[in-house]
Amino acid sequence: MNRYQEAKEIYAKYGVDTEQALNALKDVCVSVHCWQGDDVIGFDCGESLSGGIQTTGNYPGRARTAQELMDDIDKAFSLMPGKKKLNLHASYAIFSDGEAVGRDKIEPKHFKAWVDFAKARGLGIDFNPTFFSHPMVKDNLTLSSPNETVRKYWVEHGKACIRISEYFAEETGIPCVMNIWIPDGYKDIPADRLGPRARFKKSLDEILSIPYDKSKVYVTLESKVFGIGLESYTVGSAEFCLSYSANAHITPLMDNGHYHPTEMVSDKISSLLLFNDKIALHVTRPVRWDSDHVVLFDDETREIAKEIVRNDALDRVFIATDYFDASINRISAWVTGVRNVQKALLFALLQPACLKELQDSADMTSLMVLQEELKTAPFGDVWNEYLLRQNLPVDYLREVKAYEEKVLVNRK
Repeated sequence: MNRYQEAKEIYAKYGVDTEQALNALKDVCVSVHCWQGDDVIGFDCGESLSGGIQTTGNYPGRARTAQELMDDIDKAFSLMPGKKKLNLHASYAIFSDGEAVGRDKIEPKHFKAWVDFAKARGLGIDFNPTFFSHPMVKDNLTLSSPNETVRKYWVEHGKACIRISEYFAEETGIPCVMNIWIPDGYKDIPADRLGPRARFKKSLDEILSIPYDKSKVYVTLESKVFGIGLESYTVGSAEFCLSYSANAHITPLMDNGHYHPTEMVSDKISSLLLFNDKIALHVTRPVRWDSDHVVLFDDETREIAKEIVRNDALDRVFIATDYFDASINRISAWVTGVRNVQKALLFALLQPACLKELQDSADMTSLMVLQEELKTAPFGDVWNEYLLRQNLPVDYLREVKAYEEKVLVNRK
């Protein structure tokens, strides 16, 4: 008997069907962020990363062109199991030689190469307006700026991104999730907290005023507790973003690096599911702050996955990754993080239904014992079977290193 068959029998004793879990996992789509490959620099203005976020490290082989980034994405995707989407930022627009277009005037044609790339691979595309790393970010403000020229510039950018998102959905036949996050805030104690948020609300109202097909484009809004240079006040706080999303009937998005270190996104999922048809997640790994480390198979990632699965919400949660580590091989970072999201989902799918029953019957002793037992169940053998069925290696590092030696180290 092989190891998977043994594992299958062990899980069956807990009332868990491993085949059912494997079949469910292969249909779960994870939206993979493009910006791990080039350290969030993009192609539209070449500015260093700014706006309350940072990337650190200088590991060799950063993608410098659209073709290099596409090649790296292809390599990373070839080592990731399951269904995937491509998640783009607006700063990854691809312009013709000599063309110079501001972010307020980008059009679908500037993303045609990405659509061709996605269609050739059967992928959908998600999208993000880029409200950072740009000369028109004035005093760390965009949509909340008191300067009407600045505010209007970024409103037009948001509108342009909705049009591009609808283009993605129409071309690929797969709905596009368009996420809005702004870095606006103040380093020290502000004199006026209401004014910036009122301007942010006005800007969002103006962006959402343009007609678009809501069955093709899901607009999401992402909050943040603070950022570098924005330590004392963030305009787009959790309270603002949740309230606005509910009032405007758009989709709330939670990034598990965007809250106080003692807050857990896993604990928030059930609350949002009670009041929203869909919710969205950016899965990352904060270390003391929103540092966007590579996702690990850690406690919080598993808890996030368990909340999605145990609440029967696999078709109600848009799952995306969001991290950027320039201190290690970027291909490996991509593959490791996405595999760990999928590992966590499989781990959740292998939890027995009786856990809820034990809680409802107040048998907390049995609940604790069973949860501890499951930690040493042969989960790894089921995961390896999942990879085997998708013709993927368990050990992908050797292949990543070969790609590094052949391709990445030659980028100077």
